Amino acid sequence: MMQGEYIVKKQEEGVRLDKGLADWNDAYSRSQIKNWFDQQLVTVNGKVVKPNYKCQENDHIEWHIPEPEPLQIEAKNIPISIVFEDKDLLVVNKPSGMVVHPSAGHYDDTLVNALLYHCDDLSGINGIKRPGIVHRIDKDTSGLLIVAKHDQAHERLADQLNERKIKREYKAIVHGDIPHDYGTVDAPIGRSEKNRQLMDVVENGKPAVTHFEVMERLPGPYTLITCKLETGRTHQIRVHMRYIGFPILGDPKYGQRKTMDVNGQALHAFYLRFTHPMTGEDLEFEAPLPEKFAGVLENIRKSY
Repeated sequence: MMQGEYIVKKQEEGVRLDKGLADWNDAYSRSQIKNWFDQQLVTVNGKVVKPNYKCQENDHIEWHIPEPEPLQIEAKNIPISIVFEDKDLLVVNKPSGMVVHPSAGHYDDTLVNALLYHCDDLSGINGIKRPGIVHRIDKDTSGLLIVAKHDQAHERLADQLNERKIKREYKAIVHGDIPHDYGTVDAPIGRSEKNRQLMDVVENGKPAVTHFEVMERLPGPYTLITCKLETGRTHQIRVHMRYIGFPILGDPKYGQRKTMDVNGQALHAFYLRFTHPMTGEDLEFEAPLPEKFAGVLENIRKSY
């Protein structure tokens, strides 16, 4: 993601910020700039603002420009673990370390590249970069996700997701000894005001609810938990667990500075339940802990 900045001059006082950005960025259209505001990628003096903000002299304007989408995504023969497949959808068990869709630095080694090689058709609702992708999980998070093969299936699955009818559960190892067996984190998530590349619990964020249950208290101390999502905000579990003081083991963005090296966060999407978008059948899937995650867990049990 590219970044730009500008200091407002005295003669520009009172100018609407969206108009000012258009004047300072000749290469970008008004609709592209509107998208920056929609994604909360524009700040004034470090704070997120609306398009109609009236500029003041010496305001420090910063904006983050999303990477352009490649014109074509190449199909690649990359092995993927398919848990379920029919003519309407797939359920895939994504390994840790694999990016879901193309982005800066990852244009030909993603799950989408692998899906395009495997499938003749994928839904086109999410555009060139995200064909078939109904929901996503982070690069270093492993586990189950749904892929739609056509637009009708995608639309119905998206409706289930928006209506919170798709049940998703994760297993995670967190730092610390969680004193209670069950808990709920109900805290809104949005872009961090301190670092626009991160998410955080913020007052003007979108509603986010995570339920967790302690499965095992480990030496160290660490705790093995399961998390159930009511909402699906970016980095939700990672942000919420840090917020309550129990960051996920190995998390490079939201974890402790001194942590065990596990090549990414110890987070696995192990359970998925939803209604088949075309047949109405209830579908339920579980994915065992990947070898790396299980090995870390066993090492903790033995090492202390």
